[in-house]
Amino acid sequence: MAPDTISLIGITLYGYHGARPEERALGQRFVVDVDLDVDLRSAAKTDALDSTVNYSAVYALVAEIVQGEPVNLLEALGDGIARALLKGFPQVQRARVRVAKPGVAIAGSVLREAAVTIDRTRSEVEGSR
Repeated sequence: MAPDTISLIGITLYGYHGARPEERALGQRFVVDVDLDVDLRSAAKTDALDSTVNYSAVYALVAEIVQGEPVNLLEALGDGIARALLKGFPQVQRARVRVAKPGVAIAGSVLREAAVTIDRTRSEVEGSR
């Protein structure tokens, strides 16, 4: 059976991540998309917030990480978000996190964005304790 998915698209936050000193000093915008695989049958039946994953709590956790301790790579940032979501929300079985840096300057050109997508499952996170 295909999982149900909760998606939060376009979470835009300011952080100080990056491998270059100017990225750490000046900071920049990060855009995060989150897909969470969750069995939503109970929530659909009961129409109760406590039967699902609270979007506000997901947003708050993503914001805490993006606005928190700097890391060098988008890969590390996305992995940290995915693992935190799986640890923080027991109903989530899989987390896919896309992290983008808009307007990346690369030697003589500007990209619209650079991005990574991280895909983690509950079994991966629980197995890495």
